[in-house]
Amino acid sequence: MAVGRKIGLISCVFQDASDFIRSSPRLTVPACRQRVNSVYSRRVDSRFVKFRSPFAWYSSGMSFLDELNERQKEAVLHGEGPLLIVAGAGAGKTKTVTHRIARLMSEGVPGRSILAITFTNKAATEMRERLHKLVPHRTGGMPLATTFHALGARLLREFHAEAGLPRAFAIWDRDDSTRAIKRIMESLSLGEPTPRAVLGSLSRRKGEGLTAAEFELEVKSFRDRIVAQVWHAYEKALTEEGALDFDDLLLRTLALIRDNQAVREKLQARWQYLTVDEYQDTNRAQFEIVRLLAGAKRNICVVGDADQNIYSWRGAQMEHLMQFEDQFPGAKVVLLEQNYRSTRTILATANAVIAKNQNRRKKNLFTDNDTGEPVEVYGARNEVDEAWYVAQNIAALLESGERAGEIAVLYRENFQSRALEEALLSHDVPYRVLGVRFFERAEVKDVLSYLRAAMNPKSKQDMARIIAVPPRGIGKVTLEKMLSGGTIPGAAGAKVAAFRDMLAKIAHAAATLPASEAVRYAAEASGIEGWLTQDTERGQERLGNIRELVNLAVRFDNEQSPEGLERLLEEAALQSEQDSLAERDERQGVSLMTVHASKGLEFDTVFVTGLEQGLFPSIRDDTRDPEEERRLFYVAVTRARKKLFLSYAHERFKYGAREGAIPSEFLDDIDERLVVHARPKRSLLDEPFID
Repeated sequence: MAVGRKIGLISCVFQDASDFIRSSPRLTVPACRQRVNSVYSRRVDSRFVKFRSPFAWYSSGMSFLDELNERQKEAVLHGEGPLLIVAGAGAGKTKTVTHRIARLMSEGVPGRSILAITFTNKAATEMRERLHKLVPHRTGGMPLATTFHALGARLLREFHAEAGLPRAFAIWDRDDSTRAIKRIMESLSLGEPTPRAVLGSLSRRKGEGLTAAEFELEVKSFRDRIVAQVWHAYEKALTEEGALDFDDLLLRTLALIRDNQAVREKLQARWQYLTVDEYQDTNRAQFEIVRLLAGAKRNICVVGDADQNIYSWRGAQMEHLMQFEDQFPGAKVVLLEQNYRSTRTILATANAVIAKNQNRRKKNLFTDNDTGEPVEVYGARNEVDEAWYVAQNIAALLESGERAGEIAVLYRENFQSRALEEALLSHDVPYRVLGVRFFERAEVKDVLSYLRAAMNPKSKQDMARIIAVPPRGIGKVTLEKMLSGGTIPGAAGAKVAAFRDMLAKIAHAAATLPASEAVRYAAEASGIEGWLTQDTERGQERLGNIRELVNLAVRFDNEQSPEGLERLLEEAALQSEQDSLAERDERQGVSLMTVHASKGLEFDTVFVTGLEQGLFPSIRDDTRDPEEERRLFYVAVTRARKKLFLSYAHERFKYGAREGAIPSEFLDDIDERLVVHARPKRSLLDEPFID
């Protein structure tokens, strides 16, 4: 048979079967196969029968539908146009999204034309791994699964000329930004508000898509005038150092796509299909980026849950999810309510609490899982008693064989961790506090700063950090002259010249060597490696962290230099708390974290502590969404798979004084039939008491 006739036959079979699949959201896999075979039998030429059905790979690939429930299938098989997936906690949203992308690829959509945006590197990595398993034999490349900020960094480097930026721009993390604002406020003799408060205001405004000039037009209060004044100086400092901060990655990306038609059209053509996870957490800038990328085709699939919107304080606008059908008319809505994570008792607890919120899409999670154990509630005398209750139960769980990595202790505020840590230590329970990130370790930041300074000599922050690491006899006065471009004579000038020569060599390595070799060279050429070798107390441990940095860089070695190193530096700057949480096992210990940090995670056993009025829920003010604390408790409860422990204290030591407390209103919402009230396992007289 002629090649052209074969191609025509394949095209007819493909189109006929695809139309049938799209029009039948509840079809079974056998029905799909039967339709393919039927179409093939009617159209095939007798001389072509000896060939395997050209659609066989497609029909066998559709077997993954067997793993999905009816609502998930409906979402996976949706065709062109906007799609909203409202996914309850533990309802298999990642599975649904990855299967939908796999279905598109199996229909012939090139992987490189699909963009999937998540909120953490951890989630993006999980999505890529699942897609590799679902579509092992693929043509057209793989989809880009990334975070909003990483996408911004990628686009701003690709189109740096259009954005008016140096390609090697540095990315300031929150600590870099805070230090810069502190210096500015000191130079302006401003004592209030705090640098972190000013950064928070800037961050929120940038998330709304505002520039410093636009914000200045809206100034209404004395505090706003201070923020505007600092903002202008801060932007000048960023420009002078060829840097962007965390929020600029969104703001400058939005400006690039919005204001440059050629770039916008190129990106719209590049990505034909968009998927956005955790859509309820998008701020205004992120929403506008997505809207512009979707363009006229509107092939956008968003996934979210209004009940898990817990970031309004940093600019997340739940309205983007609630009003999706208004923003994208004709959108299909699929509701995922079947939970695969938790027991029925835990789900009933979560449903009872969240049902009181009014601003939400009504849904009711259900599960085919077992009823499970009742929720255990404990009223402690004080925070020490509460901590010992938690530690005793965890010790018993570990004794019974439960893995420490599958246990989490959650709290509303970071100060609560102190008493919990002391109790866990007393019971020899291994633990770790989420938030101690690998990239924040001093020696790791030092090596990265050498690389950043070498690639971007305008970066004064990095220069100031590394000039005395290791010590090289360059003092503060010499540093100031060096950064200002002044002449430095004599011995000091020779030291500065040697320092600049060393940076030039690191810059050459960064531009020519694979990422891991460039990192290794920077650690050696800078003198850090030799310096730490002389540290007999902690040197080997710190050298081990640098070697781990080299190991991490290996994953970028297949990219052209210096792009691989740029990716490593971006990952370091954009790492979230969850990204520091590696695969859990019993050696790593019980996880302690705030409820906010637990978003997206799950554990067999969860302890939610500090359930007192004024703490959880926290004290509300007029600027906060009054329903957000209830959503936060809902998130906490739905992290648990099998066991849930809730505790509160009748008095707690806070802000230097002991205060009485009453149980959280959330506890009153739970059906008593789901609860068992715990009694102390040992006499309170035997417990330590802190006053």
